[in-house]
Amino acid sequence: MVQNLYTKYQKLQDFLKNLGSVAVAFSGGVDSTFLLFAAQKALGNQVIAVTASSCSFPIRELNEAKSFCQEHQIKHFIVASEELDIDGFRQNPKNRCYLCKRELFEKILALAKENHIAVVAEGSNMDDNGDYRPGLVAVKELGIASPLRYAELNKEEIRSLSREFGLPTWDKQSFACLSSRFAYGETISEEKLRMVDQAEQLLLDLGFHQVRVRIHGSIARIEIRPQEFEKLMQDEIRLNVYARLKEYGFSYVTLDLMGYRTGSMNETLTAQKF
Repeated sequence: MVQNLYTKYQKLQDFLKNLGSVAVAFSGGVDSTFLLFAAQKALGNQVIAVTASSCSFPIRELNEAKSFCQEHQIKHFIVASEELDIDGFRQNPKNRCYLCKRELFEKILALAKENHIAVVAEGSNMDDNGDYRPGLVAVKELGIASPLRYAELNKEEIRSLSREFGLPTWDKQSFACLSSRFAYGETISEEKLRMVDQAEQLLLDLGFHQVRVRIHGSIARIEIRPQEFEKLMQDEIRLNVYARLKEYGFSYVTLDLMGYRTGSMNETLTAQKF
């Protein structure tokens, strides 16, 4: 482990130990898995994991979260957090993520209190500081700890440390809830969430590593890594993807020529609109 990473990891460990006990908001993704692992190393059985179950969270992700906690003998709670029941969420406003995070963290805070856990923590990292992240407003308002940002760890460093510690998520694709695939202002529905989930699962099953299927009305906008464009353009794969997405309910299937990138739906926003 290089010295700079070791220093940051020690800073993270010291921060977590000072919490005394912690409930980690655990999605099973790269960041929250590393945070949960580090918290267990720091605090032992004074750590619990809390995962939200909803129609915007694929079952594969929930199962992976369950498996990790079972393997590492971490007490795991699953809370129902149906975003579509939150007032205003279906209309997909620009602060959609705030509405969701506020509701979710209030539930985790209540669960932590019931289990005599001192602090709730979430897994945002330094790379999250540069994009439009209304969910971080809820984090600040509710006093949720952000240990990875405190330790000044970015995504690449978290992946490197995860690999160092043998975590299975070190090269896992980045993931955000399926509601983030919708253009702001477009109504989010169970049917369209299912369409997106099926489309992304198909691409993953075909061997594409980092995927997003953004939805614009009845149009699917596929984001994959540019180096995988050639694979998608192979006739057998291209025609299969087109046919399957049509079956799922999309009218048109497109490929984004810029490729995969985080927060591409935010490109239509300006600082004045935040």
